[in-house]
Amino acid sequence: MSGIYIHIPFCKQACHYCDFHFSTSLKKKDEMVSALAKEIAMRKDEFKDETVATIYFGGGTPSILDVDDLKMLIDVVYQNYKVDDNPEITVEANPDDLTEDRIIQLSKNNINRLSIGIQSFFEDDLKMMNRAHDSQEAQRCLELATQYFDNISLDLIYGVPNMSNEKWKQNIEKALSFGIPHISSYALTVEPKTALDKFIKKGIIKQPDDEVAQEHFYILVETLKENGFIHYELSNFGKPDYFSKNNSSYWLGKKYIGIGPSAHSYDGVNRGWNISNNALYIKVIEENRLPIETEKLTLTDRYNEYIMTGLRTIWGVSLDRIKNEFGLKYFDYLNKESKRFLEDDLLVVEDNVLQTTKKGKFLCDGIASDLFLLNLE
Repeated sequence: MSGIYIHIPFCKQACHYCDFHFSTSLKKKDEMVSALAKEIAMRKDEFKDETVATIYFGGGTPSILDVDDLKMLIDVVYQNYKVDDNPEITVEANPDDLTEDRIIQLSKNNINRLSIGIQSFFEDDLKMMNRAHDSQEAQRCLELATQYFDNISLDLIYGVPNMSNEKWKQNIEKALSFGIPHISSYALTVEPKTALDKFIKKGIIKQPDDEVAQEHFYILVETLKENGFIHYELSNFGKPDYFSKNNSSYWLGKKYIGIGPSAHSYDGVNRGWNISNNALYIKVIEENRLPIETEKLTLTDRYNEYIMTGLRTIWGVSLDRIKNEFGLKYFDYLNKESKRFLEDDLLVVEDNVLQTTKKGKFLCDGIASDLFLLNLE
């Protein structure tokens, strides 16, 4: 089972923390939609032996498109690929786009999952982030969306400057009050060259505190566990049967095609990425060429990726797989380098699977990087 990711590179306005590829100009929206449809068709041979189990509209802000545009792109996938009988089809959406009419239109198509960018239910947080919606819109869209969609995920951001533990708990409780079965939550990260980075350097906004973020993370983990969520990936929590199939496929190393400017692809051996320029992307597609660069991953690259993705998830890193797929040198290296983390109760081995402990989970990206192998090949 494989997936198709479709990047919609448009937003109404730029969030201060975001470094994803997008444009706030919609002048080339129609040309972009046509180019996305054409790229989908052009790449069908890459999946001639695959069944598409997930279609995911990310961005940017996919909900900025007309529902007819989304429907047309889904139809093009069905016309060119073998699609599972019950695929997961997700659209990322912002609350200000989710009027009742829009939600009803979305629900009448093949779309069966919404991922809603709430980020916070507090007005001061939303203004600091420069979100396009307000707190009332956040709550209203969830009241409406839950009437028409069963499978909904919402995003929350923690570690926000001036966010107390109590305020963070209120954010979580408000999210839970809508009966949402999936929550994705991320620490506020200061990316270079973003507006947030500039404001912090000028002293307008405080630097996020890592210790506060870690406290918020543990509050999140415990609260969601008490409410029946499974912490199946570092930033993702789902009720049983509501894990994101799209995201899970990435972490489990399954194949996917990335459509649109800046989108990434993976076929099990090669990784590819499209150019991050809307006008150039459209031009190249119109010339019947693919705007993609690729690299063949070495065995070490694939080992490092497996360590990174495995430690982030409940599935962990299979030591048997390390030995069988990568060989004894990698197996011995991992056992040697992981020893100190096992002694510090940051990692544990259960059923021959290496996993992070509760204590190590928040630190798993750093632990993974320390287990990377850089010079074996």
